[in-house]
Amino acid sequence: MSNKKGFTLVEIMIVVAIIALLAAIAIPNLLRAKISANDALAKGTLRSLSTASETFGTANNGSYPGSEASLTGATPPYTNKNYCGTTNAGFVYSCTFATGSYSFIATPVTVSTSGTTTFTMSTGGILTP
Repeated sequence: MSNKKGFTLVEIMIVVAIIALLAAIAIPNLLRAKISANDALAKGTLRSLSTASETFGTANNGSYPGSEASLTGATPPYTNKNYCGTTNAGFVYSCTFATGSYSFIATPVTVSTSGTTTFTMSTGGILTP
C-alpha cells in the first residue's frame, strides 16, 4: 500500500477556480470604490479652492484673487497647494480668476476609469456636476 501525501490536480484546479471567482467579484468593486474616491476628492478640492477664494474676497473688500499665487503666496496662505493646471487623483484641474469671479473645473483624465464626470465650482461656491 502506498502512502503518498499531497494534492491531486483536480483539487488544485478547484482551489484556483475558487480564487479566480473571488477575484472576478472583488476587482470591479475595488475599481468602483477608487472612482468614487477620486470623485469625492475632486469635489473636496474644488470646495477647498472656493473657500480659499471666498475668504480672500472677504479679506479684500469683495475682490477675488487674480491668480492662484494670491491664494498660496499670502501669509498665512489661503491654500497650501497649487492645483491649477495639475493632475491629481485622476482629475485635471483648471482655474479661471477674475476680479469679480472665479471658476474651477475638475475634468477626469479618463471618464469611467479615473472619474465619472466633470465638476465645476463657480463664484459663490456653486458646485455643478
